[in-house]
Amino acid sequence: MGSSSKVDVTYLVGLMSGTSVDGIDAAAIKLSPSPEKEFGIEAEVLAFENTPFPAHVRSKIFELFDPSNATVDKVGTMNMWLGELYAQAAMSVIGKCGLAPQQILAIGSHGQTIYHAPEEKVMDGYNLHCTVQIGESAVIANRTGIPCISDFRVADMAVGGQGAPLVPFTEYLLFSHPEKTSLLQNIGGIGNVTVLPANASPEEVYAYDTGPGNMIIDGLVSRLFAPMTMDTGGEIAAGGQIIDELLKWMQQDEYYTMPLPKSTGRERFGEQYAAQVIQLMEANNWKAEDVIATATRLTAWSIADSYERYIAPKHQAQQLLIGGGGSYNQKLLRDLRQLFAPYGVQVLTQEDVGSNSDAKEAVAFAVLAYHTMKRLPNNVTQVTGASRPVVMGKIAWPYQQPGRFE
Repeated sequence: MGSSSKVDVTYLVGLMSGTSVDGIDAAAIKLSPSPEKEFGIEAEVLAFENTPFPAHVRSKIFELFDPSNATVDKVGTMNMWLGELYAQAAMSVIGKCGLAPQQILAIGSHGQTIYHAPEEKVMDGYNLHCTVQIGESAVIANRTGIPCISDFRVADMAVGGQGAPLVPFTEYLLFSHPEKTSLLQNIGGIGNVTVLPANASPEEVYAYDTGPGNMIIDGLVSRLFAPMTMDTGGEIAAGGQIIDELLKWMQQDEYYTMPLPKSTGRERFGEQYAAQVIQLMEANNWKAEDVIATATRLTAWSIADSYERYIAPKHQAQQLLIGGGGSYNQKLLRDLRQLFAPYGVQVLTQEDVGSNSDAKEAVAFAVLAYHTMKRLPNNVTQVTGASRPVVMGKIAWPYQQPGRFE
């Protein structure tokens, strides 16, 4: 990891749209040095906005999750379309915090993942594992006049990594603690955890995808409770009972016992998975709210199981910090608190510690973009499985006004 101890105060924007396809998270941040830590930086969120995708755009994005539908014309069109929408989101959040575009060093855009296949795939002696994020950075750069960094994952994959998870790099910089072992659990479409041992060096940090976050829940709600697309607040799950037979079937997925490093996505836990659950439900005459309650319990179980399997043998954690959309699902939080109580782990949300659950990943891509601009490595090799540190991200430059980027 590159040292950030000499960083000056810098303004950046981070853009994120996750596997749940809820919309675009945009954060404008001020980055400044933290003298308390060798590698530490402080990121102050100046403004944050979430812009939901229009329903017809969200529908067209979902079409691309099926490779047989993701023809090159559809992918190319949506790539440009999302670039326009991301650019609007960036300009809006910049205006909200009162800055001018000329004051922003760079925009870091994760893009919209439509395909992620991190497992080794050898053909003709080459490892051709791959990932695809769309949202054209050249459009963002030229609409805003600000350099835009995107396509972060592929540089890590080019040196043998899985290209995920990427947020642990910034979580170490922003959240490490000299005395507490903290687990930073993001619950987006997919759940991922970063382990920050007390007083850890960068080499001691590790992370992985725990399994489904909101993805299965959202997929089932969309099918069983349309036009709803999510279980807001966990209200449906709270009215249901866990179906033991279904939960045991879900727990059998081989992903949960795979060795680290590992990551997953919609290819494993997406629409086809939800369809299988619906088939089981219809065959057994299960109630829809009970199916949602069981899917919610699965997410909580997968997080607790991963702690027991991969973390507890090495580190006794003091707290589990929940971020992402799942932090607003009160039934999921209650399940997590119940499952983690025997371990003595306190379950908190990002808001409980003065942070912002929604903004966390957008902030992360702003920080990653800063390191790209400074040509500093920004992957964590023991997290992704990469053979060496690399500078992730591709830079799209706008028209270069004299002196603007010198």
